[in-house]
Amino acid sequence: MIDIATKKASGLAINRRSLYDPVAEHLREMIIKGELTPGARVPVTELAADFGVSQTPMREALKVLAEEQLVELLPNRGARVLPYTAREAADLFQVIASLESLAAEIATTRLSKADLDALEEMHERMRGHYESGDKEPYFDINSRIHDRIMRLSGNEALIATHGKLIVRATRGRYMAIVDPERWAEAMDEHEQLMTALRDRDAAAAAAIWRLHLRHTGDSVCAILAGA
Repeated sequence: MIDIATKKASGLAINRRSLYDPVAEHLREMIIKGELTPGARVPVTELAADFGVSQTPMREALKVLAEEQLVELLPNRGARVLPYTAREAADLFQVIASLESLAAEIATTRLSKADLDALEEMHERMRGHYESGDKEPYFDINSRIHDRIMRLSGNEALIATHGKLIVRATRGRYMAIVDPERWAEAMDEHEQLMTALRDRDAAAAAAIWRLHLRHTGDSVCAILAGA
């Protein structure tokens, strides 16, 4: 979680953006991890007090989340968390799978030894969290691996397009690791990706990453359809 009071005390410039960015980050995490549930009103006053900020950065943060289609702004009534449906998840993961598999294919051809070493280190830490059953740190580093591969593609158009969709898709990715079988399958798919990266096999990297995201999407859709 974001410690907003610490951020403010650390020398961060106190302006509108420096205040509402960490607020938006914290609210986004709460929605992704189900602490603010679909359809729920956002308790603006209570959260502002918890975060140690006024309601102005809260309102600015909610505008950001509305642009990301995570919340709906209600005139004179705050905001509510938007629903997340199986159809939305299916559509999102179909596109995300294509974007991330292309990124993996490109990144494989561009990786330096330092890049690969960094991914290896992240992968080993993620595996440690998997083996100890620590879902939250696993999910956090898993997200960083996906993001790192996107950035290693070096394709700014691809990265920007992905960035517009990934926040909504991330709500589903967190759901997927609730299922132990899917979690084990996902870990194996990450192992296969690392093998492809080590072998500089761009086609294999693209194929396993596309399969990985499709499997995640299928798992999310099944969870949402049964909700």
